[in-house]
Amino acid sequence: MNDADRPLAASLASLGLLDPEDRPVMTRLPGGVSSDIVRVEVRGRSFCVKRALAKLKVAADWRAPVARNHSEAEWLRVAGDIVPDAAPRLIAEDPAAGLFAMEWLAPEAYPVWKGQLAEGAIDPAIASEVGRRIALVHAATAGRADVAARFANDDIFHLIRLEPYLLATAERHADVAGALRLLAEVTARTKLALVHGDVSPKNILLGPRGPVFLDAECAWYGDPAFDLAFCLNHMLLKCIWRPQWRSRYLACFRALAEGYLAGVAWEPRDLFEARCTRLLPGLQLARVDGKSPVEYVTAAGDRELVRACAKPLLAAPRDRLAEVAEAWRQTLESSSR
Repeated sequence: MNDADRPLAASLASLGLLDPEDRPVMTRLPGGVSSDIVRVEVRGRSFCVKRALAKLKVAADWRAPVARNHSEAEWLRVAGDIVPDAAPRLIAEDPAAGLFAMEWLAPEAYPVWKGQLAEGAIDPAIASEVGRRIALVHAATAGRADVAARFANDDIFHLIRLEPYLLATAERHADVAGALRLLAEVTARTKLALVHGDVSPKNILLGPRGPVFLDAECAWYGDPAFDLAFCLNHMLLKCIWRPQWRSRYLACFRALAEGYLAGVAWEPRDLFEARCTRLLPGLQLARVDGKSPVEYVTAAGDRELVRACAKPLLAAPRDRLAEVAEAWRQTLESSSR
């Protein structure tokens, strides 16, 4: 154990996870931009520790309170009670240090969904189950004052999601700035259910008992449409990343939407779908022009392609997700002629 790991070891000792005589092996893992993630091996067992960073690892100056680590731990507790196989088991938490420990899920048994999608293992049934499980969490927490009180994280959600995605993008596109700001406003004021906030294929493991969700740092009691739109956006963007599998990604888009929408019971389905549909092009544009651009859409022509699809949809909003998927398909086909 090197000197850099000693503060972490001290926190783990205070939680009863390490004894004074232990010599743990600590391996830093690749992950997102907002946390340090470490695998700890000691006395023949392994667990994973996640510690929130005050400054996120992106080019822009993007900061957020480390208290979001506690919100993620709380999301794991709540979601794990609702769908036991959909979240890692929480082992211990040190809120003062901004970290928690959870069970280690070995990549051999729990591959990352993003990796599967990149390699051509594109199964709409998995997408459907992802949608179904997220909808179960939303349905079980909808209208619950106790959950709303535990996740009253409006400031954090604004700092991590609304400002860097929608509002920062509005600063770069005056022609659709009003639409983007309205999306942020509507999302902020819609308080219906427990939102994960980062439902991305990179944060979903495919376990033996179905999808497992990680990285709920943005957990917030708010608009469940954000979770569905956020994940559907990745299905669209991957059509640029791996164009040879475009039709299969679009099939996953449909399956994810259908798997989720079948579980909408807290409000009229049409109202939910319209709100999600209007949010989707805003998130599309944000992933090329916001503070957290997606790492696999970097070519100038590809970024223009996203803008060419998203901006007309922001200017003339649609009400059905299938309409966004069709507009995206047509934009891609036109670019390849």
